[in-house]
Amino acid sequence: MTVSLARRELQRIAPGRPSAVTVGVFDGVHRGHRHLVAGLIEEARRESLASVAITFNPHPRTVLRPGAAITYLTSLEERVELLQSLGLDAVGVLAFTSELAQLEPREFLGLLVDELGMRLLMVGPDFTFGRNRAGTVEVSREIGEKLGFRVEVASMLDEGGEKVGSTAVRQALAKGDVSRVAQLLGRPFSLRGPVIEGDKRGRELGFPTANIAIGLDHALPAYGIYVSRAYVRETAYEACTSIGVRPTFEGDEKPTVEAFILDFDGDVYGEELRIELLERLRGEERFESADELVAQMHKDIEQTRRYFRSHGDMADA
Repeated sequence: MTVSLARRELQRIAPGRPSAVTVGVFDGVHRGHRHLVAGLIEEARRESLASVAITFNPHPRTVLRPGAAITYLTSLEERVELLQSLGLDAVGVLAFTSELAQLEPREFLGLLVDELGMRLLMVGPDFTFGRNRAGTVEVSREIGEKLGFRVEVASMLDEGGEKVGSTAVRQALAKGDVSRVAQLLGRPFSLRGPVIEGDKRGRELGFPTANIAIGLDHALPAYGIYVSRAYVRETAYEACTSIGVRPTFEGDEKPTVEAFILDFDGDVYGEELRIELLERLRGEERFESADELVAQMHKDIEQTRRYFRSHGDMADA
């Protein structure tokens, strides 16, 4: 079985000393993931091992179930940046290919031992991997006894009996409950991408917006208007962001993400803009006229200013 691509990536990030490893998709890098990584780093330091996280791209489901619609809570770039920010010694991205999917558990774990000097594998309680999901915790422990590593299972992080995981994040996001999403992620849900030229309808209405290009595979919250924080060249600004298909103007086939940045008149075309969603003001509505829409936009912006006055968020940005 050809796994040269995976082997090269593992060789590229190899820390040069025995390591403690965790493996997963880690989409969102939510608090459950951070709990797992924190445990890994603690064990690694106790045993003088390097700490390594391996993530897959694309999501294994796209290979195992061709045609399955997959959306991501974070882009691959964001995922890697977030994992690196947790203090790991190395973060690697393995291309999830049909060849990798066909590996038996022993073959895959053998790769980690050979290329990373793995001495500890730390996983979540529902961890499975390998061909036909045969790589359970029990199977991994049996393999570890032969290949020279041990397996530790991190405790599940929950709140009120609910697992802090990607499913809970997606459910809250689908409702537009970005406050709950932020609790689960440990940070505000964000969208980022280059500012592209739109139809300039916002400018015509007196509210010039930054139209952000978001990948079609990026998860979006329920359509609506959101209090947000916009980062322009790492400077934070108050913003009011519309996400949806703009039904007042016959709608768009694809959803758009448009941010009206308060008290800002700079040119940001072509620059990357990052938007943090802080609170949903309302759902997307269809108005009978442009005048009605403009009147509501004034209300939305006043509510946005009121939010920041009451929360003092910009001072903490």
